[in-house]
Amino acid sequence: MASATFASVDQYIAAQPQAARAALNRVRGAIRKAIPDAAECISYNMPSYKLGNVSVLQFAAWKEHYALYVATKPLLAAFKNDLQHCKMDKGTIRFSFADPVPERLIGRIATFRAKRNA
Repeated sequence: MASATFASVDQYIAAQPQAARAALNRVRGAIRKAIPDAAECISYNMPSYKLGNVSVLQFAAWKEHYALYVATKPLLAAFKNDLQHCKMDKGTIRFSFADPVPERLIGRIATFRAKRNA
């Protein structure tokens, strides 16, 4: 979807392959449940959640996985055991579409990021 420009998270998710949409909606729901006061927008052409002017978390879909951004060193240390099955690098946590969406974990990550950014 690199060539498309999105105006909303609904539009972003709708533009993804059908097989990915359910997972992305679960990711979105987990984030919104964890940080209900966050503003949902598109930033860097991906779904983003902000508290005030501060970005808390973003996600994006790829061919075989979806990813959460921004994985800081404190976040990676706090969730080290929970993220053992994930691929991580450069502030990115990758989850395979082949696995169930870890909604509770994503919610905990969103809450952690919100508290760290407060």
